[in-house]
Amino acid sequence: MASLELLGFGSTGWGALLILATLMTLAVTATALAIGAVLGAIVAGAKLSGNPFLVALGNVYTTVFRGVPELLIIYLIYFGGSSAVTSIGKAMGYEGFLGLPSFAAGALAVGIISGSYQAEVFRGAFLAISKGELEAASAIGMHRAMRFRRIIMPQVLRLAIPGLGNVWQLSLKDSALISVTGLAELMRTSQVAAGSTRQYFLFFIAGGCLYLILTSLSDRIFNGAERRANRSMPASAMGQA
Repeated sequence: MASLELLGFGSTGWGALLILATLMTLAVTATALAIGAVLGAIVAGAKLSGNPFLVALGNVYTTVFRGVPELLIIYLIYFGGSSAVTSIGKAMGYEGFLGLPSFAAGALAVGIISGSYQAEVFRGAFLAISKGELEAASAIGMHRAMRFRRIIMPQVLRLAIPGLGNVWQLSLKDSALISVTGLAELMRTSQVAAGSTRQYFLFFIAGGCLYLILTSLSDRIFNGAERRANRSMPASAMGQA
């Protein structure tokens, strides 16, 4: 009973803190996914541009950030970034250490990692679009911006949904690594609760269950979005896809 009371929502319970930490995990993951979407779209555009220099830059980005361990990137952004900010502060006359906010550094690090995967998702989605549609749009005089808005972007987003679901799950799990920066997300809070109460099994199992709930709900949301997107397409287009 004492173990269960620790998970309660009263003054001696950790339940409320775990719920808040779960919300923090969702916030940092959503922010990272948004950052990764911007970076991924830019990198995908570079790799599809046909320009050898831009293609090479895009390949370097996706190769490096998919090949280097995620924890190393988080360390680099958080500690390396804090050192860089401190150096800039000293050059401007400020004495003392200037650290990057844990949330911003963690979201940026996971976002950069996420962007390397999203770039390949967007690139693959673009290559899956029927070339006949693009040729037909050009033939009727549709300019590039309109072609992107009406044909390319809607289909890329639809075709990218399964891949983006996988990237979301990856980012959700990578968010646990941000605990090294001290951010009170789900993993960090589980560690603190386990260390404070010596109930390691209880709190790590509770944290694992909350992660499973998040991933299960995410699966349902992305599967529902995929079904809805496919229902809005003509049958012929689905057959081509």
